[in-house]
Amino acid sequence: MAPERESTRERTPSGATAATRPRGPRLDQPRPPRRRLLPEWDPEAFGRLSERIARFLGTGRFIVWMTFVIILWVIWNISAPGGLRFDEYPFIFLTLALSLQASYAAPLILLAQNRQDDRDRVNLEQDRKQNERSIADTEYLTREIAALRMGLGEVATRDWIRSELQDLLKDLDERPDGHGVFPAERSARRDVDDR
Repeated sequence: MAPERESTRERTPSGATAATRPRGPRLDQPRPPRRRLLPEWDPEAFGRLSERIARFLGTGRFIVWMTFVIILWVIWNISAPGGLRFDEYPFIFLTLALSLQASYAAPLILLAQNRQDDRDRVNLEQDRKQNERSIADTEYLTREIAALRMGLGEVATRDWIRSELQDLLKDLDERPDGHGVFPAERSARRDVDDR
């Protein structure tokens, strides 16, 4: 019995070289496309088309053309010979066509409005972030200006230096001998005289 087991072991490879073992789908390769029962469409392209239709439905050109078609429809079905009329007086077919047009126009307009709302929401979010950045920049610049003002309070300004120089000139003019001695020299001379 032992030899039979060894022979079965030899037939089934194991380890890294085992290629016959069933594995799940490979993760490094895309899946093959699946067949779908319903047709596929690009939702972005459909949204752009619905916006174009909704924009056209909201124009004066559409109203003029629709009015022209309705007037032509009514005149044709009233004044044309009996065999060429396709919609008699209560104009049931015209009512059906206008109802069908309205039933398609309303969802298309709503879809266009939803897309516009989404764009507005994104724009508002971007504006909010921009405003936050502007406020942060303004606060930073305000702090920097305040720090500069505080720093300038400790710096000798032109007016202060001018007033100090004028005081020194007055001191020099008041001396009777006409020779000016700076205050630092005056205190040094006093120290020498005191000794």
